Amino acid sequence: MALVSIAETAGKQGRSPARFALFALGFRPFYLLAAAFAAVAIPIWLAVLAGRMTTPMPGIWWHAHEMLFGFAAAVIVGFLFTAGRNWTGLDTPAGGPLAVLAGLWLAGRVAIAGDFGGWSATVDLLFLPLAAVALARVLTRARSRRNYFLVGILGVLSLANLAFHLGRLHVVPVDPLAALHLALAIVITLETVIGGRVIPGFTATAIRGVRQWQNAWLNRAAIAGTGLALVTWVLVGSSAVGGGLCLLSAALQAIRGAGWNPWSARRVPLLWVLHVAHSWIPLGLALLGLAQFGGLPAAAGIHALTIGATGGLIIGMITRTALGHTGRPLAAGKFEVAAYVLVQLAAVTRVLPIALYPAAIWAGMVVAGIAWSSAFAIYLWRYMPWLLRPRIDGQPG
Repeated sequence: MALVSIAETAGKQGRSPARFALFALGFRPFYLLAAAFAAVAIPIWLAVLAGRMTTPMPGIWWHAHEMLFGFAAAVIVGFLFTAGRNWTGLDTPAGGPLAVLAGLWLAGRVAIAGDFGGWSATVDLLFLPLAAVALARVLTRARSRRNYFLVGILGVLSLANLAFHLGRLHVVPVDPLAALHLALAIVITLETVIGGRVIPGFTATAIRGVRQWQNAWLNRAAIAGTGLALVTWVLVGSSAVGGGLCLLSAALQAIRGAGWNPWSARRVPLLWVLHVAHSWIPLGLALLGLAQFGGLPAAAGIHALTIGATGGLIIGMITRTALGHTGRPLAAGKFEVAAYVLVQLAAVTRVLPIALYPAAIWAGMVVAGIAWSSAFAIYLWRYMPWLLRPRIDGQPG
């Protein structure tokens, strides 16, 4: 019997549910694995940069690939499997199938670390397509047409990963770094779509009487403009057109985010972390736009989008959804706030030296690395027992 069924049956009968629930719902294994990987991957990267360790492929390829297709992909799949059950009322992978997918993700990390050529690529490429198929089955059964695009997102991410591997193995003349930048563009576009759904909604639910402003055309323009600007940057490289699109999209995203009334969320950590993280999207776009006009290195915009936006949204969502789906109150305590602040510190100390004081880049990287790893170590210490055990209210999931 599946773990989720055991938990549900025991809850109904008034007995204590099974003690181990890691594979009861998608967020559990993938949030745990992603946080553990985030905590160790950045110190490894710093050691590589310091010449203390080596990677079997160029270090920047390993670092970018693993933070996108390792860390971020795990959280995305865990979130989609969890949200997909809420959206459809149908079961997403749990028990054995979920354990297999988690094992494939882990095998991909081991394969990339060892880099066994084509075998590494094959193992790493299995995870996202299989996750997409599993999600597609649930969404199509429920006819959840509004969310079909999410299957497409996982599919395009899979293709970007394939392009990366084909390029690094010299099978096709593709720049592996360009494939990774394309994956970043996809992730950021997904974040602003989902963020536009949940951030203003969470704010309106939590703060009674909050005033917000939204416009459907502005939302579409901001999302489409962001995707177009980032894809143009990937395909064309630095150009006046790409730079202009990035700056325009930054303005649209800033106006859009301001309409969600972020100031009203300043006293609610579970909310302000999401508002602050999403604000790194217009900032990152603006920095990337300026970089294309020769104003500063593109790395400033890239790290604003990866650490500030992606890292900030992830730490905010993996705490919020883990609290709710383990039956706990939606309230951030001192540990959550510490993790939120540390991720933001990592973003600031990584981006500011690139943009304003290049002589401090290495010092900024060290501080950012310590802050980032500490944030996800705090998450692991706080949430691992909750992710391993059943919901405290006896409900399935």
